[in-house]
Amino acid sequence: MRYAVIVEKGAECCGAYVPDLPGCAVIADTEEQALALIKDAIDLYLADLKAKGMAVPDPTSRAIEIEVSASK
Repeated sequence: MRYAVIVEKGAECCGAYVPDLPGCAVIADTEEQALALIKDAIDLYLADLKAKGMAVPDPTSRAIEIEVSASK
C-alpha cells in the first residue's frame, strides 16, 4: 500500500501527516526524520487497526502540485 504523506516545513521543525489515516502525524527536526517517523507511525496505526479487528482503509488521497504565477 502507498499512502499520501503531506510534509510541512516550519521555521524550526518539520511535520508530516497522512490524510487517509486521521490522527497519524509526526513532528521532527528535519524532513528526513519526519519521513522515517511517519513510516513507523503508519505501520503502528495499521497494526492497531488490525489488532482491534478494524478494516485497514484503502489509500484514496493524493497530493498534486499545481504551478501558478505569484505575480499579477
